[in-house]
Amino acid sequence: MITMLSRTKEFLRQNNYRYEKSYIRPLMAPESVYVFKFGKDSLNNRVIIRYGHTWTGRQRINEIDLRLHKQKHPRVFQNEADMLDYLETRLAQRKQKNADHPSKTEKV
Repeated sequence: MITMLSRTKEFLRQNNYRYEKSYIRPLMAPESVYVFKFGKDSLNNRVIIRYGHTWTGRQRINEIDLRLHKQKHPRVFQNEADMLDYLETRLAQRKQKNADHPSKTEKV
């Protein structure tokens, strides 16, 4: 149904992240909401997409909220490309951090 996150899904599959998606249609708001949970071990990261429809029926993304590790204040993006750029930089930083300081399970 919704193919608006196809690039994000492909990016997560390439980096071995699990994900699940759900669709919410609020009763009182004109926007629809698409929730996308992802993570390596647990699904503790979320992407919340608020979108509506144009008068021609096309889907229009109004806002993308990215919450990494259950943040209270999300990062807000206007399009998927900006969000993917941010995720790529965060993933590179995380790989570098794990390479510098291996966890207890990696030491054994």
